[in-house]
Amino acid sequence: MRGGRVAIVGGSVGGCAAALAAHRGGAGEITVYEQAAGRLADRGVGVAVHDGRYAELESAGYLDAGVPWVQVVRRRWYVRDDSDDGAGPLGREIGVMPFPFRMYTWGPLWRELRRRLPATVEFRTSERVRRVAPVPGGGGAVVETEHGSDRHDLVVGADGYRSVVRAAAFPDVRPQYAGYLAWRGAFPAARLTDPDRWAAEDGVYVVFPGGHVIIYRIPDGAGGHRVNWVLYATPPPDLELPVDAPTSLPPGQVTECLHTRLAHIAEHLLPPYWGALVRLTTPDELFVQPMYDFTAPRYTAGALALLGDAATVARPHTGAGAVKALQDATALESALTTATAWPDALDAYDNARAAAGHGIVDLGRRLGRALVQQTPDWHSLDQSALEVWWKRADGSGMFGGGRLGHRREP
Repeated sequence: MRGGRVAIVGGSVGGCAAALAAHRGGAGEITVYEQAAGRLADRGVGVAVHDGRYAELESAGYLDAGVPWVQVVRRRWYVRDDSDDGAGPLGREIGVMPFPFRMYTWGPLWRELRRRLPATVEFRTSERVRRVAPVPGGGGAVVETEHGSDRHDLVVGADGYRSVVRAAAFPDVRPQYAGYLAWRGAFPAARLTDPDRWAAEDGVYVVFPGGHVIIYRIPDGAGGHRVNWVLYATPPPDLELPVDAPTSLPPGQVTECLHTRLAHIAEHLLPPYWGALVRLTTPDELFVQPMYDFTAPRYTAGALALLGDAATVARPHTGAGAVKALQDATALESALTTATAWPDALDAYDNARAAAGHGIVDLGRRLGRALVQQTPDWHSLDQSALEVWWKRADGSGMFGGGRLGHRREP
């Protein structure tokens, strides 16, 4: 296997990690195909990494303390209280839980992984992969772009939930719309009014009937912070967004009805401070993502391997999206390092990650029901009741991602 040719389709965080895994696994030629033409390092959304998962990924050589982060230690749960003895602008605090997470900004995290790739890795930007096809007889797979085609011993799909590689491996697998949306925004923390009301080490869950918003600070790349938030709720009845296939609305393209739905939630369902925080987001800082989930039956098929969201899309409630992709990369590295033939390496990779991927998808569905689709009477919960409810919602205890190397039974 030493000296083989490996293609990585997708050059984001998962793609860079996959290329690093292939390099460490002994591949002789590595080509990364990334369809985006712009600067990936400029992307500014938040990424959460559980402290325990960080320690494992640092030991594996995929993360280190050089990437800026904000340490969060607890999460505070708030609900709006309009009673005569209301709890003030933050709302009524119904509970506090440990929340040991390092909060990153996507761009610097990607930049660090990209920097670790050796110069021998060919990183092709503005290179959209049109098709991936296995070579008859088990001779690898061909990657086709508008500029031609190349044969590789292994093709790794790190191209997200609309993966071309997954379409080649499992054409009948389609992400399923979950029935609700995520509004996302990030803006400079200097824009906050009365920022001392909210400690930097606190993550915030603000809950309301039929949804919630998660709020935390992330690095701004210049020594300061940005405010990152994600709000989950059902869409308005007049949603003009096709959701039968994976889609999203980038900044500047969010429709008027979706702006109106968000404004209603901020004004009438969130406590005053948190509603005002959401409204500080400008239109060019706001985007919307319908929620999808799915899992491929296997992480491999012939000479194809799937990684990150190309293999399994779990709803972001799990707090494990980036972690899952990086853990996939460490398993791929181990499989390539220890196996003596490509089929053996691919079998080892599938055995290491498929069950874990299924588990995190199951967790996302459970949390989606608990936090959006079948929410409790939040006003009736206190600290004890909240802890019981969360334990039931989390189920397997995989929130933040399972331990690296831990095998979950199918």
